Amino acid sequence: MALGNNSTITEFLLLGLSADPDGQALLFVLFLVIYLLTIMGNLLLLLLIRTDSHLHTPMYFFLSHLSFVDLCFSSVTVPKMLQNLLSQRKTISVEGCLTQVFFVFVAAGTEACLLSVMAYDRYAAICHPLLYGQIMSKQLYMYLAWGSWALGFLDALINILLAVNMVFCGPNLVRSFACELPPVLLLACSDPHASIASMLTTMVVLGLSNIILLLGSYSRIITTALRVNSAAGRSKIFSTCSSHFLVLVIFYGSGCSRYMTPASGSALEQVLSVQYSVVTPMLNPLIYSLKNQEVKTALKRMLARKSRLTF
Repeated sequence: MALGNNSTITEFLLLGLSADPDGQALLFVLFLVIYLLTIMGNLLLLLLIRTDSHLHTPMYFFLSHLSFVDLCFSSVTVPKMLQNLLSQRKTISVEGCLTQVFFVFVAAGTEACLLSVMAYDRYAAICHPLLYGQIMSKQLYMYLAWGSWALGFLDALINILLAVNMVFCGPNLVRSFACELPPVLLLACSDPHASIASMLTTMVVLGLSNIILLLGSYSRIITTALRVNSAAGRSKIFSTCSSHFLVLVIFYGSGCSRYMTPASGSALEQVLSVQYSVVTPMLNPLIYSLKNQEVKTALKRMLARKSRLTF
């Protein structure tokens, strides 16, 4: 990405999570374990969905995209953070920093859209079970999935095009373990108001659109569940949606808390950033695996096949 010609610094210094060498060593081990669990969990979920014909449904098609987004989300920030935890000089080039910002926006925007279309898929399956195959046709769920990616890239492109024209002439200390747009904009020597306005506008438009779809879908699901006479039927409906709802709460809770508070580099911001970009991608496959009977059954079938092949 080309930066403005007036830029006078070539790299940012990332503050990181700890200045204590012993603390950095412990954090390196912790985040390495989290990253490996994220990679293994999401790859396993992708493998299950790919190889088990019972999971070739719109819901698991969306879930496979969500797992891939989580792999990307974690890989954008964690490897550089691990490198910096072992380095004396925790630097990242200005171009590298803005590239990281771009892909964080892509991953976050795409994940928000995917979670919304997954809610719509659950609405169609629960509220219109007899028409589900017609409503959620292959053409529609393909459009919804790839449309989510397109909106994520559009959101990132709008914000990064303004950010690359910012002039950075010092100081160059980013008060975070990774490059995020709010703390980076604090370092701009040129007027950042257009970029801030763009970031807030795209977040509000994309966020409100997704929240309206989420609320609409879940309000209809709850209404349908309450009309079911049997407790077992209601329990089945809520059990079907519980994994997705838990992922929603974690993603939107940490994301909104992080981006709706002023950038100051506080300890709370660091915790929210870690939760949002590092821990959440690890939790998603665990939640869908532990709380989803179909995924657990598919895993048992895969292990049984492997056992037969071994012996």
